[in-house]
Amino acid sequence: MSAVARYRGSLPTALLSDAAIRPTEYTRWAHAHTRFARREKDAVILAGLLETIPLRGLDVPVVLGISDRYGDVYVSDGHHRAVALRILRAPRFPFHWYWIKSAGVHIEERPFPYYLLTPVADRTV
Repeated sequence: MSAVARYRGSLPTALLSDAAIRPTEYTRWAHAHTRFARREKDAVILAGLLETIPLRGLDVPVVLGISDRYGDVYVSDGHHRAVALRILRAPRFPFHWYWIKSAGVHIEERPFPYYLLTPVADRTV
C-alpha cells in the first residue's frame, strides 16, 4: 500500500500580498517586514534565508491555510520564508496547503483550489 503524498504546488510570489495571500500573524505584509527588520532573532533568520534561497531555492515549502468559512488564503507557516521571497522578488514559491475548519486541519493531498486566488467578481459558479 503506497502512502498518499502531500500536495505540493507552486505559486507566483506576487500573490504573497495583502489582497491575495495574507499573513496570519501580522495585519499586513509591511508589518511582518518591519518586525523582522527590528527584532534581532528575526533579522538573523531572514538574513540566512536571503543568502540561501538564491543559491539553492526554498528547502521547506510555505504552508497555506484556507478558511473554509470565507475562502481567504493565509500563510500559516513560513512567514520568514515568505518575506525573504518577497524581498528577493523570487518568481515563484513552493507550498503545501490545508483547509482551516472547525473539525481540525491536515495538510491536503488534493490539488489546491486555485480559483480562490481570483477576484470574487471573476469567479464562476
